[in-house]
Amino acid sequence: MLLMLAGLVLFLLTHGITAMREQRTAVIARIGYIPYMVVNSAASIVSILMIAYGFGDWRAEGGVPLWYPPVWTRHLALVLMLLASIMLVAGYSSGRIKATLKYPVLTSIKTWALAHLLANGDVPTIVLALVILAWVVYTRISMKRREPSTPRGPKGWAGDAFAIGGGIVLYLLLVYVFHPYVIGVPVMPA
Repeated sequence: MLLMLAGLVLFLLTHGITAMREQRTAVIARIGYIPYMVVNSAASIVSILMIAYGFGDWRAEGGVPLWYPPVWTRHLALVLMLLASIMLVAGYSSGRIKATLKYPVLTSIKTWALAHLLANGDVPTIVLALVILAWVVYTRISMKRREPSTPRGPKGWAGDAFAIGGGIVLYLLLVYVFHPYVIGVPVMPA
């Protein structure tokens, strides 16, 4: 539990500095852009590993269930995760999906958090999903305040086709490889 919570604190600190533009600029002025990026990236990777291992340990110790989700919420979570996968890939391509959502990666992460809150009632998952959801909401609000809106999407559908195809591949990898072998919890019946 403590490892995951410490990882979440480190994650919030490393990602929070990005939203605080004046402090970020001061740190970059003091140590330089490349050292800042190296330290921030390393701290981000370490925080994600701490969260992942801490979450696994906490669940293995027997995460206390706060509620028992009905089966239909798990089916809804599968659909939401497919959409989240498509939105995540759309964030790294150009197309109408990206232009419509403006911040598709953040929307993807919000959808991930919601899907996991719907499908799981154990304390470790609820804590993780709520903290990540709060961070994404804060980040989205801060980005909206400081950046102009995203321009319209390009003509044609190539970027959207890439996002949908790549999102489906990512979803299949998450469902059939990542979740059962890395997380240790299969999401599809055997």
